[in-house]
Amino acid sequence: MSLTDLLQFVGAGRKTGMLKFEGDDITKKVYFENGLIVGCRSNDPREYLGQVLLHYGKVNEEQLQTAHEEQKKARLSLGEALVQQGSLTEEEVQEILKIRTLESIYDLFLWKEGSFEFYDEEPLPPGSIKVGVEVTTVVMEGIYRIDESARFRMLVPSERAIVELAPGWTSSLNLGKELRRMLFFVHKRMSVAEIAYHMHTSTFHVSGLLFELISQGYARVVGELPEPFPTVVGDIEGVPETTTELIASAERKLDEDPEGALSILQRVLKEEPKNLRAHELVIEAEAKLVHRIFQSELSPNAVPTIALSPDNLAVEQLEPQEGFLLSRMNGTWDVQSILSICPFREADSLRMMRSLLARGIITLESKALKLS
Repeated sequence: MSLTDLLQFVGAGRKTGMLKFEGDDITKKVYFENGLIVGCRSNDPREYLGQVLLHYGKVNEEQLQTAHEEQKKARLSLGEALVQQGSLTEEEVQEILKIRTLESIYDLFLWKEGSFEFYDEEPLPPGSIKVGVEVTTVVMEGIYRIDESARFRMLVPSERAIVELAPGWTSSLNLGKELRRMLFFVHKRMSVAEIAYHMHTSTFHVSGLLFELISQGYARVVGELPEPFPTVVGDIEGVPETTTELIASAERKLDEDPEGALSILQRVLKEEPKNLRAHELVIEAEAKLVHRIFQSELSPNAVPTIALSPDNLAVEQLEPQEGFLLSRMNGTWDVQSILSICPFREADSLRMMRSLLARGIITLESKALKLS
């Protein structure tokens, strides 16, 4: 079914329950009560409350990092921690939660494929903020975004597109605050994806802003980042061929080699993107990998610093995500603090840090040493 038909089917049937969507490594759960959309949960780091708060300028990265620390100490939700430290009011938190819920659902309309299951009568988790939105309203906005995305691609072909300032640009242009912030990143010749990371927002939103700048002649696309090399998985345990054999192999590796298990599961999902068991195991493998890296390789309290000069750093072949991580290494924030503000999955962030360390791009110092 198309997403539009699916949502309208649930809404028209006045159903109560949860629609679970799986696509690539992302899982989203949309909750309904009598046909109304009342909430959404997502494991996409870009849709975490902290990232949405950063995008809308409700908090800065320092406030968010402090709130994360308080959240762990006092066992509060992030919203409660921000209210307690005086950064936001309860009303502001509720409004942002509503925005996050709707944006997460709108993003589903831009998925090229995915799988779904409906869980009848499953309620919204306790403590969640209810939205109460008509399905028709969400569908209309979703269809609008599909059309807009197609229009944006006429000038901004993909998230790998690299943008620079056009020759006629001047600093005296009368532009809004958000477009001026965008120009700061365009001046650095960043890709669409890199700009989205730094602005803590979606590539859809960034593409819309860039479309406006390019249409007015203030910026232009000058190329694209190369496609990432696919993950190559070698022969495993007697060359298993079937999906069943690969999943069994990943299950055996979970405890001793969670990273190897992840590689196998990526191979499965490349062939079968809708394999629910593989998606479940990815979550488990990532959690085990994070625990292992923290135990034996990267202390959460270690402070990463850039080891190369700006000139030497400029010649390094860095992925956009690596560039974002490096830009947050200010010599005072520890590993855990950087992870708390990153719009990436925790396992991916730690693997990138480990790679940067192995390549000599960063070094690690103990927090106690830095404080002294």
